[in-house]
Amino acid sequence: MTSLRFLHANLSWLGAGLLLTLASSFGQTFFIALMGGHYREELGLSHGEFGGLYMAGTLLSAITLIYAGGIADTISARKLGALVMVGLAGACLFMSQVSSAAMLFVAIYLLRFLGQGMLSHLEVTAIARWYSATRGKALAIASWGHPLGEGILPATVALMLTVMQWRSVWMTMAVFLVVVLVPVYLFTLREERQPQGAETAPNLLTGLHGKHWTRAEVLRHPLFWWLVPVLMGSPLIGTSVLFHQAHIAEIKGWTLAEFTAGFAAYAILSIGNSLVFGVLVDRFTACRVLPLYLVPMAFGLIVLGLYDGPWVAFVILGSIGMTAGAGMATVGAMWAELYGTKHLGSIRALSVAAMVFSSALGPGLTGILIDFGYPFDVQCIWMGFYCLAMSPVIVWLMRREDAGFVSA
Repeated sequence: MTSLRFLHANLSWLGAGLLLTLASSFGQTFFIALMGGHYREELGLSHGEFGGLYMAGTLLSAITLIYAGGIADTISARKLGALVMVGLAGACLFMSQVSSAAMLFVAIYLLRFLGQGMLSHLEVTAIARWYSATRGKALAIASWGHPLGEGILPATVALMLTVMQWRSVWMTMAVFLVVVLVPVYLFTLREERQPQGAETAPNLLTGLHGKHWTRAEVLRHPLFWWLVPVLMGSPLIGTSVLFHQAHIAEIKGWTLAEFTAGFAAYAILSIGNSLVFGVLVDRFTACRVLPLYLVPMAFGLIVLGLYDGPWVAFVILGSIGMTAGAGMATVGAMWAELYGTKHLGSIRALSVAAMVFSSALGPGLTGILIDFGYPFDVQCIWMGFYCLAMSPVIVWLMRREDAGFVSA
């Protein structure tokens, strides 16, 4: 009942966050990869060439985000969100017109920067700044656009491709962004939130040692560099699994439809676990909950490496969804707890850029290992153990005195 009252009282701001994350779908790996075969066939690209273009475009988008992310500290979420969505619609339209590898590279760069990068970054930055006492719950609900997109869009695109060409699909998505999502977003966010009551004014939410950290100070702080490899694990590994979905189906003897059926488990468990972790974050703080968030994906990766039945698709995608849901509620809140909210946009841009970078690196590295004879399912076992190893590392980090969260 309390959650329903919270949702009702904050529907406008949480709905705006959800729209941002839903719109980001058009720049996410799962969506771009849905038509990967069409790009390769029409432009005469090999798997390696397409993967290389994708990695290069994503890396460039991560670099751009480092410099552009700070805009979220100076421009209102209402105005910036609408502008980025319009830009993303332009990127979708550009993708519909690609006729060369160079144009495909530019299209991927724009989609990744504006979609996966800026829209996801803006949503977490705005919600983390607007909320304090209920930050975890708010981040969890606002991030539901990610699993909704991953649960709905693959089947929708598959159906559209039966009646139209892939270029028309991208044109349709451009129109959908401008005609539907942008007006609804502007209407939803008619008024930006000013926290009251149990919430603290956003510019007064300090981090470690009771101060607002600047980006330069964060870069000199060793805790940030310890956290980067921990937080890169989920996007690096999760993106690798989604990017190689056709390869996984092939080596396991599944049809692609049997694999993609697991996206239903992804969507349901992602939303469910985001709520669970949202409550845990609000009760115990994000920094104390963080050690748990990679554990579900570790389990799924090991299962994928050891078993071949079609049911494994539900396990791996469901487990990735659980980790993604946990990350929705935890990671964004953690940066606010550690470094304050005054410069949160520029600080989060660093972490988002690192995660975008890892989402580019993952498919490339795992693809190279496949070419060198290391089966992907064997790689998954090692990646699962890596995720498990990160949990005690996080516990150790959060117990350090300089982290400001010393446990008894």
